[in-house]
Amino acid sequence: MFNWLQNFADWLIYSIFNIAPGSHLGTALNFFVYDTLKILILLFVIVFFMGIVNAYFPVERLKNYLQNTKLFGLEYVFSSIFGALTPFCSCSSVPLFIGFVQGGIPLGVTFSFLITSPLVNEVAIAMFIGMFGPKATLIYALSGILLGTLGGWLLGKLHLEPLLSDWVKQISNQNIQQNLYETEARTFYQRLPEIGRGAWSIVKDVLIYVIIGIAIGAAMHGFVPENFFSQYLGGGQWWTVPLAVLIAVPMYANAAAIVPIIDVFVAKGVPLGTAIAFMMATVGLSIPEATLLKKVMSLKLIAIFFGVITLAIIFSGFLFNLLL
Repeated sequence: MFNWLQNFADWLIYSIFNIAPGSHLGTALNFFVYDTLKILILLFVIVFFMGIVNAYFPVERLKNYLQNTKLFGLEYVFSSIFGALTPFCSCSSVPLFIGFVQGGIPLGVTFSFLITSPLVNEVAIAMFIGMFGPKATLIYALSGILLGTLGGWLLGKLHLEPLLSDWVKQISNQNIQQNLYETEARTFYQRLPEIGRGAWSIVKDVLIYVIIGIAIGAAMHGFVPENFFSQYLGGGQWWTVPLAVLIAVPMYANAAAIVPIIDVFVAKGVPLGTAIAFMMATVGLSIPEATLLKKVMSLKLIAIFFGVITLAIIFSGFLFNLLL
């Protein structure tokens, strides 16, 4: 869907700016242009769509239904599976996360999506099957969905809503007031300009966070050599799994981009479970993602989210090494 953006980034960086393809600077700038435009477009489209939903759908009723109806945890499973079906990296998942929060969906359910969406997608699964076989692929996919389900459930039980930013609370209150008190009978086309202005206002509010986050990710993507990591993670000692996860957290890449690197890791002697844990931490947790989330979460909530998922991925890495 975004091939035209990639072509534009290639043309701008390699033809107009005349920076050599494959160079560190060219790779970083190309990544920055492509991901910045992609995320801003995603953010506007998703928030615009949620604006339409909020204008016509009783969001408060849906919120109360999810909070009060006994679904026995299935809402977390459904959200996690939906995350697995969306081919987004961690930063690209943030616009949907904002849309869910804006729509009044319970925070734990939105976390299930945010956790699983970057971890598992159909492209990564197809590449995994070809490189590591069906057993490793099945364990990887199911563990990603399970991690999102349990992580979202645990974070939901902690009742962390007060730790959302004031900006999110203000948007949510505005949406609820609009649904409760708006009595004007207006057509869909009459509402569109207002919805569009609201979506653009949100995009402007998070623009600086998008630019800073993607800039950090682009620098890491272009200048950090992959063999820097494999030489320290190939021993198989117990501490290599937590080390792999801690090293990966500052990184930034989507699952499809990191799978070939994992193949190199394994070929150089890194245990497959350690390599998968590294991949999960790279695609599921990153400094750019934290920068984007700063607009919607307090630092304390970001720290709790990252801490819970980091511990879960470390545990998963040990389990992978036992099973694979």
